[in-house]
Amino acid sequence: MALMDFVKKQFIDIIEWTEAGDGTLAWRFPMADREIQNGASLTVRESQMAVFVNEGQVADVFGPGMYKLTTQTLPVLTYLKNWDKLFQSPFKSDVYFFSTRQQVDQRWGTTQPVTIRDKDFGAVRLRGFGNYAYRIADPKTFHTEISGTRERYTVAELDGQLRALMLQHISDAVASSGIAFLDLAANQVEFANQLQQATAPAFEKLGLKLESVTVQNVSLPEELQKILDQKIGMGMVGNDMGRFMQYQTAQSLPEFAKGAAAGGGGVVGDAMGLGAGVALGQVMAQQLGQGLQGGGAAQAAPVAGVKPDEVMATIEKLAELKGKGILTAEEFEAKKAELLKKLV
Repeated sequence: MALMDFVKKQFIDIIEWTEAGDGTLAWRFPMADREIQNGASLTVRESQMAVFVNEGQVADVFGPGMYKLTTQTLPVLTYLKNWDKLFQSPFKSDVYFFSTRQQVDQRWGTTQPVTIRDKDFGAVRLRGFGNYAYRIADPKTFHTEISGTRERYTVAELDGQLRALMLQHISDAVASSGIAFLDLAANQVEFANQLQQATAPAFEKLGLKLESVTVQNVSLPEELQKILDQKIGMGMVGNDMGRFMQYQTAQSLPEFAKGAAAGGGGVVGDAMGLGAGVALGQVMAQQLGQGLQGGGAAQAAPVAGVKPDEVMATIEKLAELKGKGILTAEEFEAKKAELLKKLV
């Protein structure tokens, strides 16, 4: 009876894996009740590696090539099996194949803003997204840490973990790059390099190699973006008070239009709050009008007629802009000194 069972038993002569293109990272060769024949052929294609596992212990690892399975090609398994000479009978061993090609176009992105430190804004809530690519570099580590004894392990099953690792190291990447937020848009390649360097060690612990990282976009929350736009506008007008008044007037025009459309009576009050300390008629007729007609004449427009309370209101407004980070301390002091001269 035992002889008949031996005759009926199927033996494995060829061990190989042809990827189906379904995003499989690890695949267990189907053994069932079959055994591997002495001298069987193992084929490992380019972009693959194969691992023999004996009773749960990783034994021999094979890179691309064709192998005849003997005690010479299976030294670790030979040791574990206590083969002191050429084995002549079939044997059982789990065989796992791993795809080592690059897994490209993997997406990362911030579902919620990530708080980082910035030398210009202090604490900034940053949003960003991009792509990355990786490959299995150490199948033994990947087997023991991730895929285990499962029949199949796919890219989709690993996606959430790797995406979290990318987001976890964004703050480290910004800090190590030394790039201010205002310069990130112009230095996305450098930021991507720093993000790759910061995240790569975490990938290595899983038996993976982070091949590349791209940053497609970085942005601020809407409320900070408005402050940034104001600071850019102030940078364009510089320290010229005439142009500063014109800038403030232009900023306030949408509010005037809203008030007029709503029939509200608080337009003048709004103008005083936004108009940098001069009356609406004076700003519109003197500052904006001259700026459009004569350029240089606008800059020379006299402000000697400004009342003391208007000067103080302007200084208070400037102090508010400095508190929001729109004006630097130096810009504030320069404008304050210029205004205080009008009180002498």
